[in-house]
Amino acid sequence: MKEQLEKMAARARDEIQAVDSEAALQNVKTAFLGKKGEMTAIMKGMGKLSAEERPVIGALANTVKEGLEVALKDRFDQLRQQALQHRLASEKVDMTLPGRTMFKGGKHPITLVMEELVDIFSSLGFGVSEGPEIEEDFYNFEALNIPKDHPARDMQDTFYIGDDVVLRTHTSPVQIRTMLQHAPPVRVIAPGTVYRRDSDLTHSPMFHQIEGFLVDKKVTFGDLKGVLTAFVEQFFGSGTGVRFRPSFFPFTEPSAEVDIACVICGGKGCRVCSHTGWLEILGSGMIDPEVFKAVKYDTEKFSGFAFGMGLERIAMLKYGVNDLRLFFENDLRFLSQF
Repeated sequence: MKEQLEKMAARARDEIQAVDSEAALQNVKTAFLGKKGEMTAIMKGMGKLSAEERPVIGALANTVKEGLEVALKDRFDQLRQQALQHRLASEKVDMTLPGRTMFKGGKHPITLVMEELVDIFSSLGFGVSEGPEIEEDFYNFEALNIPKDHPARDMQDTFYIGDDVVLRTHTSPVQIRTMLQHAPPVRVIAPGTVYRRDSDLTHSPMFHQIEGFLVDKKVTFGDLKGVLTAFVEQFFGSGTGVRFRPSFFPFTEPSAEVDIACVICGGKGCRVCSHTGWLEILGSGMIDPEVFKAVKYDTEKFSGFAFGMGLERIAMLKYGVNDLRLFFENDLRFLSQF
């Protein structure tokens, strides 16, 4: 049996050195040291040995087994190192090549326009206020002189959450909340997200508005015209034509739509402005006394004006965008231009 162990050990060492892969080496390990391997088969014959031979052969078997385990481990390490060197050689990186350019993000065009508008009106003395997008009917409609039976509610295409809870249809509720919290004089703009049930080339069910209002003693329509004219010239450029057209809004009286000379054709007339030379940009007017009554302002002492505009429309005019949906599709080819 001693000779049998020594021959097996020599043969195992030869096979261990001959293999060239970890899988083949694992097969060699199983063949010699596995549960059904040659070592196990030899050890089963130890029961036939004499009492004097058994400890000698047992010690030799343990020495052979330990030697083979060391040889297997060394060979495994060698094969893994060889595989690593091969990978390093085949997958090496040419450090002289230029690196990949990291994509640099930027602000969304709507955010750019909103920040520019906030800067302009802040320079004119307006503060900034915000309010909830899920709004109570009182703030969104009733306090703005739009009672439940008012036909103007049909103009809003409202998303109702409950009988008296809506997704706000404009940022004007911020005007009510601000006036309820602060006594005049008040001069505030309110940018934010609004919602209406409408969707096409020029409308989105979610869009952005900026509301502005000023309340003080002896505020006139002339003050409104001065503020909005200053805004147009700072945003669209000095010398941009401005005109005010009579209109109707439940919360202002008198009310006016504000147009600017077409930024595409310079007021000469083109397809964008329907050959009129003018583009509508916002609605405005003097705050209706009924609104002041809702917030308990003294209508004999105070007057004020308000205006509101859609940021997407302003951005479309500023950047020459012809489809509102481009602002919401997250197409990097479009957004990277800003």
